[in-house]
Amino acid sequence: MTSQRPPGSAAEQTRGKATEGLLDRAVDHALAHLAGLGDRHAAAEATPAELRTLLDAPLPVHPTDPAEVIDLLAEAGRRGTVASPGPRYFGFVIGGSLPVALAADWMVSAWDQNAAAYTPGPAASVIEEVCARWLVELYDLPRETSVGFVTGGQMATFTGLAAARHHLLDRHGWDVSERGLSGAPEVTVLASAERHASVDRALRFLGFGSAGIRDLACDADGAVDPAALRGELERTRSPAIVCLQAGNINTGAVDPIAEASALAREHAPGAWVHVDGAIGLWAAASRRLRPAGLELADSWSTDAHKWLNVPFDCGIALCAHPASHRAAMGISAVAAPYVVLSEQTRDQIDWNPEWSRRARSVPVYAALRALGRDGVAELVERTCELARRFAAQLGGVPGVEVLNRVLLNQVLVAFRADDGDHDTLTRNVVEAVQREGTCWLGGTVWRGRYAMRISVSNWSTTEDDVDRSVQAIMGALRQCRRQ
Repeated sequence: MTSQRPPGSAAEQTRGKATEGLLDRAVDHALAHLAGLGDRHAAAEATPAELRTLLDAPLPVHPTDPAEVIDLLAEAGRRGTVASPGPRYFGFVIGGSLPVALAADWMVSAWDQNAAAYTPGPAASVIEEVCARWLVELYDLPRETSVGFVTGGQMATFTGLAAARHHLLDRHGWDVSERGLSGAPEVTVLASAERHASVDRALRFLGFGSAGIRDLACDADGAVDPAALRGELERTRSPAIVCLQAGNINTGAVDPIAEASALAREHAPGAWVHVDGAIGLWAAASRRLRPAGLELADSWSTDAHKWLNVPFDCGIALCAHPASHRAAMGISAVAAPYVVLSEQTRDQIDWNPEWSRRARSVPVYAALRALGRDGVAELVERTCELARRFAAQLGGVPGVEVLNRVLLNQVLVAFRADDGDHDTLTRNVVEAVQREGTCWLGGTVWRGRYAMRISVSNWSTTEDDVDRSVQAIMGALRQCRRQ
């Protein structure tokens, strides 16, 4: 008779205790980090040299105590991270992590599934299937819209434009998946002059290049001028992609998607309209802020780690033409006999460009289930109100100028200098705020002027956080004026 080791053997108990001890240690460090976000300096405390001193070492020859490794990483995190999950981080467009999304993300790491297909990750597949349907309903897009979960807005834009490339060339008798781009019909790309740089980058990845993009002039808010689009479409003779955006990275402006889509259909039949909605697609949850005409586009891209406040990384690509989406991304054309796909369930690899991948839809599912449509709308509307609070307080100070209409959650601020060098003063104020540490915000250039850019995206930000940050900004301004 073959002896069998009982499930509760000493070896398994020892291994279980070691794992539990390390996880407990990591949890203690993580909770301490989260508890300190409201009071800590908003920027990293350590310099690059100090972080290298802490972390850099020759590759170890012998094992290191795992607890020591966790403690070392915790110290690097304490000194070398920015407080981007905290309530007074207004840089870039970065949300924090809702507690339920963070907890779900921890479970994703514990499950350790390859969420490429149903077979290696069944629960992840079904969660992604449900989450995709919820997102389509939340945004109120055509119900047949397909969804892929990717790393971020960059790859979401890439995925949407890859579907566009396949769709347009296929309509002209060219299978780009099989034949490549050499000799293919020309594709014209029309894009907002105020577009995010990730659009150009995606077009380079796809072989279009950025030199051939035709810029579309924008209005004072940074939204595409329909007359400019009409003019470009009237002289377009090739298959066309029109790249619009919902949420200008500087001003929050939304392009006139309904009018632009109608113009594209009228003057370039068969044109593909893509909407970069990294910020503004989430505004679709709000009846008051929903961008008009979203449902008329052909593809959309967004980031859940922005306004939905789930952990990095999680981009979302959506497409109104599932067959083209799947043809551009799908695995079926690749000879891989070891890949076991399912006929009855979702294989995530058919909707995104990645193979080995994290189950990043799980935190999205957790956030949407916990918040519901009303909760997402409340999050969006409340942070927009807080952005207006920033603008009202700063704009009422002599020598301070709010440069944009606050359309969503973005505020641009400039400071007027007595010597006329407004850009230098504004840059100095931004740097002084970052050094002081009550809050963190960055700079940008808007219509030739250097500006402070404030993005209110975090679920935990309150009116008090705005007020404290305004006081810190005013303190920095007074300091810079005295210099």
